[in-house]
Amino acid sequence: MTTALITGSTAGIGAAFARRLASDGHNLVLVARDTKRLQEQATELHDRHGVEVEVRTADLATDDGIETVAARLSDRKAPVDLLINNAGFGNKGRYLDVSMADELKMLKVHCEAVLRLTSAASEAMRERGRGGVVNVASVAAFVPRGTYGASKAWVVQFTQGAAKDLAGTGVRLMALCPGFVRTEFHQRAGMGTDNIPNWMWLDADKLVAAALSDLARGKTLSIPDPRYKALMGLVKVTPRGLLGGVSSRTGRKYGPQ
Repeated sequence: MTTALITGSTAGIGAAFARRLASDGHNLVLVARDTKRLQEQATELHDRHGVEVEVRTADLATDDGIETVAARLSDRKAPVDLLINNAGFGNKGRYLDVSMADELKMLKVHCEAVLRLTSAASEAMRERGRGGVVNVASVAAFVPRGTYGASKAWVVQFTQGAAKDLAGTGVRLMALCPGFVRTEFHQRAGMGTDNIPNWMWLDADKLVAAALSDLARGKTLSIPDPRYKALMGLVKVTPRGLLGGVSSRTGRKYGPQ
């Protein structure tokens, strides 16, 4: 049986990956900051699907947290076959309204942790000649809109570049770029969501199914919904200067309140 490690596993997209992979028969390593929630999740998935579930309590905004997970990914005696780098968060407020400490924490989780965990996993996977990494980014990566979008743009560029370098090794890397998903993300950031149209919301379980299908097909970038694929198509042909103004107005309308 193969093993998947999921960061930010206790809610939202991470929890949806855990449910789907457990139902498919994968053993799991679940990573999050809340030990109690991790243990409850592990018990439920083990009892329901009969898979083995480990838990690792780790805060990926700290070096110790990153090292804890990297060490598990590097363990050759208990190999991880699939890494889902899902941990992440948003900050409420525009640039300069958010403290520098919070901005740096975001970059630590979204960029440094993704780099170090992807590298630890990919090195071990390359030795075995097989494995996969899904780095959860966002459609915000494609528009000029604050530190969050910039950090997710880094995730996309890094993942696609690393995927090219590892081509032919048996290791697949893919950046997953969802739109709005009903999770705890906005609540934790103190962001209002009442002004977001219903058509913009995605179902986490359907998103995960589409993402895993794209990974199996060898894609390095997954935008798992026709609505957002169409929107990103428009983004590609919109002049950068105009796009900046549109994304700023859209952010004020549909972003943090």
